Amino acid sequence: MSHHSSKKIIAFVGLPGAGKSSAVNYLTAKGLPKVYVGGLIVEGVKALGLPVNPQNEREYRERMRHEHGNDYFIRQCAKQINHLFEAGQHTVVLDGLYTWTEYKYLKHKFPGELVTIAIVVPRHERHHRLAVRPIRPLTEAEATERDWAEIENLEKGGPIAIADYFLYNNTSIDALHTDIDALLHQIELE
Repeated sequence: MSHHSSKKIIAFVGLPGAGKSSAVNYLTAKGLPKVYVGGLIVEGVKALGLPVNPQNEREYRERMRHEHGNDYFIRQCAKQINHLFEAGQHTVVLDGLYTWTEYKYLKHKFPGELVTIAIVVPRHERHHRLAVRPIRPLTEAEATERDWAEIENLEKGGPIAIADYFLYNNTSIDALHTDIDALLHQIELE
């Protein structure tokens, strides 16, 4: 039995404005199934009969983590990933791997199957994208505060620092897609 599994969980990691959503959307458009952490939170808020908004999402997320442990959502994701693997899927996209705790949980739960790809962009370029985006634009001060909060409170830095691959997303969306294709091909060969 080779230690290389044919199954792969592809997780993009990066700070706000790096292009994680673009990368995930590209892969789901190619037909890869997605497990979405945010989706679990939206479903949970709806199940309580509450309107879906950032405040309710945050309160639900914090309450579930408090009541069921910090790894609650990643355990739910792991169940969904297992279902997809059992249904015959070989590659699953995980949208929303954030914390070091979640990273370690998945590394133990799926040995040899988690592939993390960090999307990196110079800070000034990320902050420019966040300032001009149509939905929830951020000022420079807000973007900096968000970066620091994600690194300090969500421990997002660890999974980025230790990622298996790095994609430099500083030119165009087409270049990003080309780089993702090349990277997926490389991952399949390894």
